Amino acid sequence: MTTERLYDYYRENPVISTDTRNISPGCIFFALKGDLFNANEFAAQAIEKGAAYAVVDEEKYATNNQCLLVEDVLSTLQDLARHHRKQLNIPVIGLTGSNGKTTSKELVNAVLAERYKTFATFGNLNNHIGVPLSILSITGEVQIAVIEMGANHQKEIELLCTIAQPTHGIITNVGMAHLDGFGGFDGVKKGKAELYAYLKETHGYTFINRDNPYLLEMSTAAGLNKLIYYGTENGNTIKGELKSSDPFIEVDWTNHDVSSSVKTNLTGSYNFENILAAICIGDFFDMNPEEINTGLANYQPKNNRSQLTKTEKNTVICDFYNANPSSMTAALKNIAVLSADKKTAILGDMFELGPESHGQHELIAKQANESGLDEIIFIGKDFYSFKDNFKGTFFESPAEAAAYLQENPVQDHLVLLKGSRGMKLESLLQYL
Repeated sequence: MTTERLYDYYRENPVISTDTRNISPGCIFFALKGDLFNANEFAAQAIEKGAAYAVVDEEKYATNNQCLLVEDVLSTLQDLARHHRKQLNIPVIGLTGSNGKTTSKELVNAVLAERYKTFATFGNLNNHIGVPLSILSITGEVQIAVIEMGANHQKEIELLCTIAQPTHGIITNVGMAHLDGFGGFDGVKKGKAELYAYLKETHGYTFINRDNPYLLEMSTAAGLNKLIYYGTENGNTIKGELKSSDPFIEVDWTNHDVSSSVKTNLTGSYNFENILAAICIGDFFDMNPEEINTGLANYQPKNNRSQLTKTEKNTVICDFYNANPSSMTAALKNIAVLSADKKTAILGDMFELGPESHGQHELIAKQANESGLDEIIFIGKDFYSFKDNFKGTFFESPAEAAAYLQENPVQDHLVLLKGSRGMKLESLLQYL
């Protein structure tokens, strides 16, 4: 089964599924393998549910002519996406970074969609499986695509670039994330810079936050020359100023000596640079200030990223989709400057920090204690190890914290709820 032949099947059945729980009539099911599962075993079931074909890589599961036998299902999926990408003569914006990837992707898409037919990565389908699925979801009507690329080790962005083949790119920032997989902060910079290396090789355009010294250093090292700058100083294509972030962000910005202003529904001053990035990309694609501002003003944050939620008892900053030391520091700085009579932070452990985990949790606990909060609740075994070193209430699990909140309800507070995804802090929202 060659890629070209499989592409003929795909053009007739342009919907891909990797989960038998989500089979749509006429789709192509790709039987991926994982550490704990082998989807080859479910190929027949996928066809029974209406899949037109099932792509398998074990001969014993190729039981009829609807089963397409390949050497490796994952690499076949990636090769099919590469082939499809080559048929698409459109700009593709590759987007990565330690923090703010998904919010930036959503903001860029919200802006561009005011003028263009766009496609943007669904949710966080940003890895070696999600990116090919995203590329294969791009239809012929799409004029611009925004593809989010996540990574937790070296060479992953390099691989994703060969699939998405971005013509334009942006690294939102580099921070203390996935330190274990990348091998420390220098490894993070090296891994993210793989996007810059691809854009240098393919003569692509790069959007750079000129206020970020790490990005400037990385772009210089990569030898990039098609650069579009944004930031807070003169000399940038887009110059911005944060007017307010209490609780929602207002930005004044200038391009080509034309000044404009926009009010957003985003909280967190750390999102200012993500907004500027979206403005810069919209401007590059010939959008006028009115279109750009409309896209930004209408964007509603979701998926528990910088999402301000009013409950019956409190105002909660729902930012518990994920966490690392950089984003945790930014969130603590943000709540410190917001106006509220009483403030509480509920902080969960940060994962994938490797040997630096102990020191980074200690640093965040110290920052939280210095943030002027009325109450701090720490959750997780890493934070719990500091229960005798810092003020605050410490629990080893969210279940213990939930019991405490039921007995000691938080009322009329501004609450920051933040931790790594694996902490499942959404379980606490009902008690706030």
